[in-house]
Amino acid sequence: MVTDVKTSMTPRRKAGLVSAALLAALAGAGLSGTAHAEGELERLWGDIWGHKKPAQKSAQPAPNAPAAPATGAPAAAASAPAPAAEPAPPAPAAQAAPAQAAAPSVPVVLPKVQAVSESLVVTGNADSVNTVKLVARVPGYLEQIHFQDGQIVRKGDALFTIQQDQYKDQLQQAQAQLLAATAARDHAHLEVGRYTALLQKHAAAQVEVDHWVYEEKAAEANVLGAQAQIALAKLNLGYTEVTAPFDGQMGRHLIDPNNMVGGDGGPPALAEIMQLDPIYVVANISSQQALQIRQNLDQRRLSLDDLHKIPIEAALSDETGFPHKGTIQYVAPQIDPQTGTLYVRGIVRNPDRTLLPGMFVNMRLPMGKVVKSALLVPVIALQEDQGGRYLFVVDASGIVQKRYVELGDTVGALQVATSGVGRDDRIVVGELWRVNPGMKVTPNPTTLGAVP
Repeated sequence: MVTDVKTSMTPRRKAGLVSAALLAALAGAGLSGTAHAEGELERLWGDIWGHKKPAQKSAQPAPNAPAAPATGAPAAAASAPAPAAEPAPPAPAAQAAPAQAAAPSVPVVLPKVQAVSESLVVTGNADSVNTVKLVARVPGYLEQIHFQDGQIVRKGDALFTIQQDQYKDQLQQAQAQLLAATAARDHAHLEVGRYTALLQKHAAAQVEVDHWVYEEKAAEANVLGAQAQIALAKLNLGYTEVTAPFDGQMGRHLIDPNNMVGGDGGPPALAEIMQLDPIYVVANISSQQALQIRQNLDQRRLSLDDLHKIPIEAALSDETGFPHKGTIQYVAPQIDPQTGTLYVRGIVRNPDRTLLPGMFVNMRLPMGKVVKSALLVPVIALQEDQGGRYLFVVDASGIVQKRYVELGDTVGALQVATSGVGRDDRIVVGELWRVNPGMKVTPNPTTLGAVP
């Protein structure tokens, strides 16, 4: 009895034959390895076993494997029964997650402990020592302007030139009058001598002598008058050159050439010049702060006449430290009853003209009291947000903490921290852009001298 192959095959055998036939057909059509082929195989396996075929990695051809036969060549081989396909073993368990990345290394320093003199820091304004409005002292037409608006000038530099013709003529006229007066005086002097000799010989009357004495004195007066006219003419001629009264910076010119200046019809000012080096720094301090200044004077055994011996420092809000050095120049003798404040003025050097009149400045006045164990932190480590100034500190576990701090005086590249930090705290001074509160870091100790 011949058994029907189709009916005697097991489901697994059928699936193997069908899979082999399908793969051969797909290979002949150039579709082997495509998503369509894999989908058909998974459907067959699902029909037979009730589940999808386990995922397998696509087989990669060996480097020296022979090329696949041309399309349609393996027809006989495709019809041959293939061995039964066994289910693929389950995929191995996923590998363990990679080890956690190492904590980033950040440079840290300890606060510096040193003695610091207490000081008073107040906010004020810069003001020019001298501000002058330049005017024409003689009338005339403005001929030339010798500066650019905003230019730095030196004392004596020519700034404006007024028409000089009439003033040169006036000088020549005065010089001519002097010559005439001198000649008249010399003539009168000769006549006085002649008539005096004749009077002694009884050849002339006394009245004639007296007349020439009078003429000589009148001529002498005319000489003095002519000399004064010459001096006045020279002065007026000099006024036609408007020069800088001191070293300073020019404002903008207020009148153009060929306009009439001076006199009743002229403009009130030609330009303005300001002296910026040195420069004043002024502030209004409270009565309590005024008492601190008074105590500072007492501790130094100084009087109000010795204010110039008390140093003062100034800085703009974006400057590090207090680079502008000077002294107190003036303290008002009384408290303003309307504001309850005391006017204080200092004078500081400003060679690069960083400070300009009207700018807000911070003024620091030493108070004489010394804090022996002040904690100083690098200015570069300080940051600021809406909550105030803060820095990052690494605790014993290597976790970054955000610390808000109260700050005092600045000493070079360091600033006194009056609260918020301890002497054993490790302060982050580099890689601040990558540091956040709560993150794990590896502290790398460094020295304050190595902090940029």
